[in-house]
Amino acid sequence: MSNSGRIAILGLGSMGLGMARSAYAAGLDIIGYDTFAGSRTAFADDGGKVSDNLRDAVAGRDIIMCVVVNAEQTESILFGADGIAKHLPKGAVFAGCSTMPPATVIDLAARLSKHDVHYLDAPMSGGPVKAGEGALTFMASGTPEAFETAQPAIDAMAEKIYRLGDAAGQGSSMKMINQLLAGVHIATACEAMSLAVRMGLEPRDVYDVITNAAGNSWMFENRVPHILDGDYSPKSAVNIFTKDLGIVTDTGRANDFPLPMASQALQMFTMAASAGMGADDDASVARVYAALSGLSLPGAKDT
Repeated sequence: MSNSGRIAILGLGSMGLGMARSAYAAGLDIIGYDTFAGSRTAFADDGGKVSDNLRDAVAGRDIIMCVVVNAEQTESILFGADGIAKHLPKGAVFAGCSTMPPATVIDLAARLSKHDVHYLDAPMSGGPVKAGEGALTFMASGTPEAFETAQPAIDAMAEKIYRLGDAAGQGSSMKMINQLLAGVHIATACEAMSLAVRMGLEPRDVYDVITNAAGNSWMFENRVPHILDGDYSPKSAVNIFTKDLGIVTDTGRANDFPLPMASQALQMFTMAASAGMGADDDASVARVYAALSGLSLPGAKDT
């Protein structure tokens, strides 16, 4: 089994670019690919190697990290008209890092196995900052061979690696649970801050108290500063959670499992997207509450 660490990163967006930089900083043989020239330029300006051709990017690579938006893009990369599945080296590992339905991941892994390519189900958490620091958390599952081959890349990009089993789908199931909690926590943090404003509380006092009290959550602590600053430039966009909570609720329905909290949170993100905030920061849910209730949030002139 090859363990040379020849890596291709497909997708140099906010997460993929940070991951590529971490691998490059670790001295690994890395090439980046993105359809957007600006993303390629950003990595090239760091000294990284890039390709504007998907097939050339994966040629001779034994680790392919796919960091695109969704299942549809992953499907296209692998099995579309210019799909790379049949061109990947035998024994290579394709690591799917996007949040996707577990059933989709299981199907992709089965189809790749027919080309003698391993699938590592490797969604991650941590956001762009931790991606650039090599401090992501990976929730991964796959064959021992897949983990062995992908180890150099994962080690360079991760602070924590959870090996959740030998079968694709288990990593994506865990990520789905994470996204359920993350989405609900963001929506609830926005609701709480909006109510606090309605009650006349000083928003920064609320933040200081809650972050030192039992009501705190990682998402409250991370997202509420965006509200306090009136800054809704996207660190993580509303549309990410309309997608991810859609996966959660679709999976619940397929399993006859009720998900009232996740469903309500999805509606709040959908309202934000419908109001034209889909590409804005996910803390924009607070702006929905403000619009519904006539509130003036911090920096309201910019919202």
